[in-house]
Amino acid sequence: MNILINAYAVRPNSGSEGGAAWQWITGLARYHELYVITEGEWEDEIEKNLKGLANGFKIHFYYNPVSTKIRRMCWNQGDYRFYFYYAKWQKKTLKIAQTIVQEHHIDLIHQLNMIGFREPGYLWKIKNIPYVWGPIGGMNMVPMQYLRNASKIIRIKYYLKNLINKLQYHFQPRVLKAIKRANVLIAANKASFKVLSKLHPNKNVILINETGSNDEGMVQKKVNNGEEFNILWVGRFIPTKLLKLSLDVVGKLRELRGLTFHIVGQAFDEKETEKYHQIAHKMGLDGICQWHGWVTHEDVQDLMRQSDIFFFPSVVEGTPHVVLEAIANGLPVVCFNECGQAEAVNESVGIKIPLSTPDDSIKQFVSVIRNLYEDRDLLSKLSAGCEKRKKELSWERKVQDMIGIYERVK
Repeated sequence: MNILINAYAVRPNSGSEGGAAWQWITGLARYHELYVITEGEWEDEIEKNLKGLANGFKIHFYYNPVSTKIRRMCWNQGDYRFYFYYAKWQKKTLKIAQTIVQEHHIDLIHQLNMIGFREPGYLWKIKNIPYVWGPIGGMNMVPMQYLRNASKIIRIKYYLKNLINKLQYHFQPRVLKAIKRANVLIAANKASFKVLSKLHPNKNVILINETGSNDEGMVQKKVNNGEEFNILWVGRFIPTKLLKLSLDVVGKLRELRGLTFHIVGQAFDEKETEKYHQIAHKMGLDGICQWHGWVTHEDVQDLMRQSDIFFFPSVVEGTPHVVLEAIANGLPVVCFNECGQAEAVNESVGIKIPLSTPDDSIKQFVSVIRNLYEDRDLLSKLSAGCEKRKKELSWERKVQDMIGIYERVK
């Protein structure tokens, strides 16, 4: 089939949403010919990697670039100004798509990413061609009790976000039109699946997480013998990632011999980054915390192979690719039983706790991590379980699921 794909973010060799799109596209291109419209930030990387693909891959990229200013808005999570420019980008993308449809026979249209439900683009306006939308995310609510350390302005912002979310998925005209037009809706996680299934019971809603694991062989990790214990945390310093709660947990584990807390990432603003450094300093964690800032994708993989636990207490996510990368590197995961990580992490590769209150969560996380520190056999068992789980979450399985959808709706 000839598939027209709308994917704002596509980036080879990345762990972000753009990296997930690249995996979808190259996986699907093994079976179908693809016409992909994307933003041009990583055009050079895309074209370079296209040359390295086998001759049987047929992928045609069409670039619709935006300014550096708009790109910064996009990657500064929480900058709602971006949606104004993103809608304009989608309008221009529709014109490009219409030209493609005129010049080539297109069997199916797929709105692939960004996965946030509130911006479905405009390709649903193209008639008489099957239309698939998803994976769709962003419908889960922010648990406000976990924002107690955030400023009043931040708490108001997330409260309004929850309210706007509900209003938009109930009433936003373009969202409803795209849903009505879609032959299949693909939910990225259980939260989105529940909302879509409840509000649109007559639609065909299928659950497929938006990201997967690479199929390369796993490097076997060695569990440390007790001389050291490395906890890894990765993410942007935003309130819902709960870095402050993470520091509280580590602070209560400071007596553990050989403990190191590796923190990869930073805030969008330097002052915000420094704030967390000061918090750790006041807690007496200078000798325990190692601040790596942003590092390369390869360096993150190396840190995963050197660590004992991946601590991921985020409360608002789609399906975080970094969690799947941890599993792919044999690194046991400790997280909340929420969002996409709840579906990726099972009892064979990690330990999940329920949402409750921040104080109770700190106690539970401390208990879980202390137990893993003391029980290296359990830690080794969880690490060994990652090989099987990685295969279950592989890109190839997800691609086959998507191809099955294509074939049913054509």
